[in-house]
Amino acid sequence: MQRRQGRVNAGLLLLLYQISQVGLQNIPSVTLGVLALNIFLFLNPVRPLSEVCISVKEGFYRKNWQRLLLSPVHHADDWHLYYNMISMLWKGIMLEKKLKSIWFAYIIAVFSVLIGVVYMMLEFMLTKILDDPSYEMNCAVGFSGVLFALKVLNNHYNPGRVSSVLGLQISSKYACWVELVAIHLISPGTSFAGHLAGILVGLMYTMGPLKKIMKACAGGISSFTDPARPRDYYYSDYYGYPGYQYRAPRSYYDYTGGLTEEEQLERAVLNSLNERDFGGATYNNERRPYGFWFPPEQRSEEEIRRQRLRRFERR
Repeated sequence: MQRRQGRVNAGLLLLLYQISQVGLQNIPSVTLGVLALNIFLFLNPVRPLSEVCISVKEGFYRKNWQRLLLSPVHHADDWHLYYNMISMLWKGIMLEKKLKSIWFAYIIAVFSVLIGVVYMMLEFMLTKILDDPSYEMNCAVGFSGVLFALKVLNNHYNPGRVSSVLGLQISSKYACWVELVAIHLISPGTSFAGHLAGILVGLMYTMGPLKKIMKACAGGISSFTDPARPRDYYYSDYYGYPGYQYRAPRSYYDYTGGLTEEEQLERAVLNSLNERDFGGATYNNERRPYGFWFPPEQRSEEEIRRQRLRRFERR
């Protein structure tokens, strides 16, 4: 194994900080395991990237099928790892609570392998259609394909949301497709086919036969049922939001109200505006933590009256 040395991995340090802010106790077991595995293999790669990446040449022609297992959990650099794992952190917290840990682990395992297969099929088709053999040589690593598939699942189980992608208001139903093009335009070096493979696998699960096949193969492993979506909030996505920092809560779900990282940003902005309007509102003489905030209990009329008096006294 080759340990990465020679420089400070700022992306890795920031990722560890973000995880510590969430708190290990608030991260579901499978999500935490995926984070730990990717971080470990970043620090201790099984092989060099050129020997773990997946391509038509290596995976199909040379029958090097182990790359289907290795390529999703290796990353090109610390920032590649950071952005993928931050996205995995939030998507995992949301989806693992809905799907339950055993089934979520099953989804991660199947998606990781299947996306590699679909990726090779797409690159093979491009090679034949465009008559360009270079597509057979394109070698991809990283967890982003799985993340695009999980994005499709998250939109499926939380319908009716609106996403803001590069300033455009897009229905969450089509947001994945817009993000696919936007990321490729912003970062041409990313794997368009890999991300597309993730979307297609996600659609195979939500709209195709994949979920039924997985349930049939799993037998009695999981009594999976489609979770109902809570209807208490208006949801909005913000493309590219890297994560949210907050203090250790009693319970992650209670603290966030079940909001995703994109939805947390909207709540944070609203609370920030409210604090401006009320001169930095406090609760029980304690300043609110930055961002969205839910009071622990409904205040009585007497508490509200006393708070108003304190506010006028400060003026």
